[in-house]
Amino acid sequence: MTFAIALEDPAKPDIIALLEDGERYGASLYPAESNHFLSIESLRANNVRFVVARDAGGIAVATGALALNDDWAELKRMWVVPAVRGKGLSKALLADLEGKALEAGIGLLRLETGVDNHEALGLYDRSGFVRRGPFGDYRPDPLSVFMEKRLA
Repeated sequence: MTFAIALEDPAKPDIIALLEDGERYGASLYPAESNHFLSIESLRANNVRFVVARDAGGIAVATGALALNDDWAELKRMWVVPAVRGKGLSKALLADLEGKALEAGIGLLRLETGVDNHEALGLYDRSGFVRRGPFGDYRPDPLSVFMEKRLA
């Protein structure tokens, strides 16, 4: 299966539907105070790079975002529809976002995900992320896992 990953506006209706699917999934695992989704408006900010993966038919099947800070960036809104999981798309999406961080002069990625999000934890572990404590505005949460990765 072929996918194309590109920067897109998160306010498109088909992308909003994907973001809502990811929010529903998060809400099924964790209480609201343990979900840290960026809003559509925040995803459109100048410091955010929002990407979408589309299949050969042009259907949006995955999203991811990179929120750039002074000397680090945070991965946000990684979501792949269940029907296309297991095809390497998450890894490709992550590689694309890592490339965008490097292009912006950022050499450190950080993220927060949930303790029960085993697929995401596996991806990040295999991709070289290491666990760390809370960062930015995050507070300790027994349902959160904080990770980071230094880029080459």
